[in-house]
Amino acid sequence: MSQNFTTRELDVRTGSRETVHDLTRECASFLRDVAHGRDGLLNVFAPHATMGVAILETGAGSDDDLLAALRDLLPADDRWRHKHGTPGHGRDHVLPAFVPPHATLPVVGGELALGTWQSVCLVDTNISNANRKVRLSFLG
Repeated sequence: MSQNFTTRELDVRTGSRETVHDLTRECASFLRDVAHGRDGLLNVFAPHATMGVAILETGAGSDDDLLAALRDLLPADDRWRHKHGTPGHGRDHVLPAFVPPHATLPVVGGELALGTWQSVCLVDTNISNANRKVRLSFLG
């Protein structure tokens, strides 16, 4: 198999609220442009210190459940040593230890090989930075 590497940077606006932002369509569009029916790997990387990438079901409450669990685990209060930004912003810098800023996913026949209810999502609890970048890379 010939190995080809292609990458693209996306601009994503996540808003001014904690959010789970579905990137599945953008990933599929990127693969339509570059995979050309090949098998390979898609890497999704968020080059930010306060954001993660998760694979989960969306639209049925799991995205809200994840945000609620993160609020319980990482409350936005004054306990954090990292103090700049909005109150509790230090917890945003801890988030990537729990929701890593990357995911590598299989691509089969040029299409993302996700499970039935799986979506590729950004998890962003940083309400002070709505303009984000995401790097998609295909190796196949």
